[in-house]
Amino acid sequence: MPIFLLIRHAENEFVNDGRLAGRLAGVRLNENGHLQVKALAEKLAGVPVDAVYASPLARTMETAEPIATALDQEVIPCDGLLEVDFGEWQGKTLKSLRRRKLWKVVQAAPSQLRFPGGESFAEAQLRIVNELKLLAQKHKPKDIVLCITHSDMIKLAVAYFIGLPLDMFQRLHISTASITGLKLDPMGGHLLSLNYDISFVLPKH
Repeated sequence: MPIFLLIRHAENEFVNDGRLAGRLAGVRLNENGHLQVKALAEKLAGVPVDAVYASPLARTMETAEPIATALDQEVIPCDGLLEVDFGEWQGKTLKSLRRRKLWKVVQAAPSQLRFPGGESFAEAQLRIVNELKLLAQKHKPKDIVLCITHSDMIKLAVAYFIGLPLDMFQRLHISTASITGLKLDPMGGHLLSLNYDISFVLPKH
């Protein structure tokens, strides 16, 4: 089955400000985010990528488009790669959310959590897992497929395919503009790389 390169969108001001962007419209990359995308496009240029899929939010599409151009591909919007629906938590600061009782559940027992007015982590995990399985069926075994999505969605996918319990998925870390390699097979999946951080190759300011 194909190799998936799961890429988290590049930096934006919500990341810098410690706010939960969720599915808010119009969250765009900042200056450093555009530098990260340039580095990603240069890093991936020449890789025989067969398709580029992306969550249809602004920050993921802004990340995907220059990469797709460098690879002579078109970006295919994919709702299955959308960010977790954080419901009423969307747009709020992490500092304020940490004071809520539910925050401990988010960190220690995420399998039991449903965001107020949103979805559960279990539903989000099922969504991206099903999406990756469907995409795998569309591609040949040796294809390389790019999916530009979000931190929690990548962590949820990795946790499922390597057999990590959902309650431990928060122990994984996914940086902005990082690359995680995952090869699916009929028995599950193999983690090829986790959180290759493109920021490590950027010049220091």
